Amino acid sequence: MQALLWKTFKFVLMTLGAVLLLAALLFVSANLWVLGKTHSRIEYELPLCGPERVGIVFGTSSWTRSGVRNPHFEARMNAASRLLRLGRVEHLLLSGDNRTRQYNEPISMWRDLRRQYVRDEDMTLDYAGFSTFDTLARARDVFGVEQALLVTQSWHLPRALFIADALGLEVRGCSAPSRPVAGLWRLQAREWMARAATVGDLYVWGREPYFLGPLEPLQIVPPTWRQLLDLEPDLDFDFE
Repeated sequence: MQALLWKTFKFVLMTLGAVLLLAALLFVSANLWVLGKTHSRIEYELPLCGPERVGIVFGTSSWTRSGVRNPHFEARMNAASRLLRLGRVEHLLLSGDNRTRQYNEPISMWRDLRRQYVRDEDMTLDYAGFSTFDTLARARDVFGVEQALLVTQSWHLPRALFIADALGLEVRGCSAPSRPVAGLWRLQAREWMARAATVGDLYVWGREPYFLGPLEPLQIVPPTWRQLLDLEPDLDFDFE
């Protein structure tokens, strides 16, 4: 009896080990696939990004849980406004979460960019960008975007580019310059999990966006020479 129990225990243990090994291999393979497919299309110098007519800026909270300004939010807004001033994009699609009245990422992005002298006509707000997938699916199906520059942090760009490829968008990534911050390793670790989940969403479960809606093509209004002269001079952001 004891011999039978021991054999059963060893079988269960070996099976569990094989399953865990397979899961680890799939996890690493999914991440390597995403990174390998996208790394060549990420630019780390803002003046070299683009040019594209549309820049898609991904939303995030403007404040951290500790009550201070989110440096990742600020980096994305600074990068977006500078890309406009440099002429690397003509229009910004600001996409973020707006599930409640108290939490509105697109409005926070719009307010911050207005303070940086970005014209209202150079911004379109997407209030249903609940996730990276939703932002890109809505960019294609609601706002009629076919080509774009994706603006976010370097650790987020591989997943965003990978999703855009799966949706048939022609995109390149522009890394928002960010200063070193505490706890960045947690975001990077979470991103490894998110990349693996994204492969499953796209090729196993067939994920669909949470909400679409009618087609609303972007209205891109080129700046006049007078408006260009009225803009504040370009600023270099020192993150040291």
